[in-house]
Amino acid sequence: MRDFAKSLIAVEEKAHRASRTRPLAGFYVCEKLRPPLATLMGNAGFHALMSRALLLAQGEVPWLKSVRVNADGSFEGLAELDRQLGPQEIAEGRIVLLAQLLGLLVAFIGEDLTMRLTLEIWPSLVFEHTDLSRRPK
Repeated sequence: MRDFAKSLIAVEEKAHRASRTRPLAGFYVCEKLRPPLATLMGNAGFHALMSRALLLAQGEVPWLKSVRVNADGSFEGLAELDRQLGPQEIAEGRIVLLAQLLGLLVAFIGEDLTMRLTLEIWPSLVFEHTDLSRRPK
């Protein structure tokens, strides 16, 4: 799932070149998933899903404990971290968080719907296999 998360971040960074100078912009992938997921499960459902993904990610990346998910599903506390952490630490955190979110999506709505959802948002993403546990091209 981490390879899939890295691929989504790479596609998004390619589309928004400025994000390379702002490591926290990688969290934009989660933000971009918010509207379609909120439509699918409501704002409260997305908040619960994102909060669970964040809780799971905090076990691997302790500095994520200072990040909060607002009621609308947006993040709070990221701006302060930009001044405290290096780009590698931030990159690891965003990959782990996105991988946890994607893993929860696969568990709750299945691989097919998760893949269709991501392809609607990122149509340039090409999958080598239909199994999301495998690496996209």
